Amino acid sequence: MSHAATAPKTEASKRWHWFRLASPQQFYPLAGRLLPWLWGLAALLALAGLAVGLLIAPTDFQQGDSYRIIFIHVPAAWMSMLMYVAMAFWAALGLVLNTRLSSMMATALAPTGALMTFIALWTGALWGKPTWGTWWVWDARLTSELLLLFLYLGFMALQAAADDPRRADRAGAIVALVGVVNVPIIYFSVQWWNTLHQGSTINLTRAPSMASSMLTGLLLMVFAFWVYGIAAALQRVRAIILEREKHTDWVQQLQEAR
Repeated sequence: MSHAATAPKTEASKRWHWFRLASPQQFYPLAGRLLPWLWGLAALLALAGLAVGLLIAPTDFQQGDSYRIIFIHVPAAWMSMLMYVAMAFWAALGLVLNTRLSSMMATALAPTGALMTFIALWTGALWGKPTWGTWWVWDARLTSELLLLFLYLGFMALQAAADDPRRADRAGAIVALVGVVNVPIIYFSVQWWNTLHQGSTINLTRAPSMASSMLTGLLLMVFAFWVYGIAAALQRVRAIILEREKHTDWVQQLQEAR
């Protein structure tokens, strides 16, 4: 058989392979194999990032040691926005293509996204007290970040209120898609309005203004939060799969095998 004849078949087999991974039955064991590696990597990155940020990075000449809150605050703030965009993406995919796993992924991302938003708000308050002299101001970025927390909570509450998972997924997808407009507002708020909040800690258009050890610690923590977010979502989606697929033969066989 010629190479030209086998090429389309190879491409078709690759597409079928990825399509199979969209099945909860196929995705469940794959996520289980990835989880130990992801949890371990997240722990190592977090330990390295905290060691650099708290022990090696120098004291800031203006803010003193209070600036070290950024090693938690900045990664949490970034992840709060990134996870909402990812949640909206999976929710939209489930709404348009009616794929079960996509809607489950959106549901799995929401609690961790809400946690990241809460951490960003709380650590921001801890930083704001010595810097601004107050725990909270109705600043554009702070207010839009608070709105993001309400969007996460609304998404989860709406899904929990519906008895039918399909209806819950559709309603949650609408909320997620409407709320995604808030993400660029959060990111660009310090540019669009005169706010107390400082600008971006890291900007891709210019060289970083912080010491290299500060930047290293911050990037390590960003990657730690990122890997943690993936691991937490995969851990949760496995539980959601078992709950929603509990009447299927493969889940019953899995439970019997345990």
